Amino acid sequence: MKKSVPSIIIDTAILLLFGMVVYVTGFSDTYKINGLSNHFYQLNTIFLSILIEALPFVLIGVLIAGFIQMFITENQLKKWIPKNKYAAIFMSCVVGGLFPACECGIVPIVRRLIAKGVPIYAGVGFLLTGPLINPIVIFSTYMAFGNDLEMAILRMGVGFSIALIVAVIISFLFKSNQLKTTSTSMTSCHHVTNRQSFLDKTGKTLIHAVDEFFDMGKYLIIGALLASFVQVYVPTNLLASIGDGEITSLVVMMSLAYLLSLCSEADAFIGASFSTIFPRSAVLGFLVYGPMIDLKNTLMMLSVFKTKFVIIFVGIVSVTVFLIISLLTIII
Repeated sequence: MKKSVPSIIIDTAILLLFGMVVYVTGFSDTYKINGLSNHFYQLNTIFLSILIEALPFVLIGVLIAGFIQMFITENQLKKWIPKNKYAAIFMSCVVGGLFPACECGIVPIVRRLIAKGVPIYAGVGFLLTGPLINPIVIFSTYMAFGNDLEMAILRMGVGFSIALIVAVIISFLFKSNQLKTTSTSMTSCHHVTNRQSFLDKTGKTLIHAVDEFFDMGKYLIIGALLASFVQVYVPTNLLASIGDGEITSLVVMMSLAYLLSLCSEADAFIGASFSTIFPRSAVLGFLVYGPMIDLKNTLMMLSVFKTKFVIIFVGIVSVTVFLIISLLTIII
């Protein structure tokens, strides 16, 4: 049977991870402890830290997704979402900005919302602003930059503007929901929820959450492993030598944000550590781009949305972030 593109990507990632383990355990010339490379222990520590940071938000995300599946119907969503496309986009970005979720936990929530009838462009607005400008992220940014309110406001304002632009572009390019499958298991439950007791709904919410967690979890693990590999084996001074100009430094920091796949609640502290190496605009690019798109949530999106949509979506977000922040370089 012919494999889908995401399946091939997953298989390739697994092979790369296997090769990485063979390298660090058998062929690395670095200092070894008990027969294992010291880099292997660093990789293991970073991998676990990424998982520990991300898992609570993924758990919250799948529980909310399960709640949406069992307690909220399509008719209720239609009443809440404005019929005007631009009003719906603006509302989704505002609601996302008030919602404390990371880029991992937001994916199952958006999948469930779109499967319930939320337009793809409104789902995109929620997907982009949720991890980027929620209150926890803005406060952590304020603290990380030494109580610098300017950077926190820039992150919030620029991020919100980019989310609006991307969502509007998506609204013109895609009309269908772009989910891989609109299976009956994702959409049929609402027909009987009104006849079920609260306990029955709660039990099925947990069942949906568990299914969602195992569906998303494998992509999170692969993304975390790849991100930890980058952090251990890609030297920071190499990146600094590449990004010695305004434009190149922005490209480097955006690439770093994608590869490191940091939790959006903690990435400001990493971004602040680069403030002495890269220009302020490049650091802002790191803070805005990472929560919108990174390695682990790209893999998670590939498991949910059609491959063509994910590729185009990642491209639109990347180009928009680059152009907007490049225009702001003179101001910053």
